[in-house]
Amino acid sequence: FRVALDALGGRCVFASEVDKFARTNYELNHGERPAGDITMIKPESIPAHDVLTGGFPCQPFSFSGRREGFGDPRGTLFLEIVKIAE
Repeated sequence: FRVALDALGGRCVFASEVDKFARTNYELNHGERPAGDITMIKPESIPAHDVLTGGFPCQPFSFSGRREGFGDPRGTLFLEIVKIAE
């Protein structure tokens, strides 16, 4: 998301990634380290923004996965995006 929005003149004000290796890679690519687990971050601590992008694992909803939806903890990450949007 970041690379595409940067190319369009956007500016990233916040990023979050739970995996420590992915955070390191993000930092190497973008010069800043993302916050950790989004479920531990208060939505009001996220800077003001005009566009909200987010990604979450698709396996809880995919035909290729177990299709447990919100019954899979990974499926509830979508709700974190909703909290931020509110």
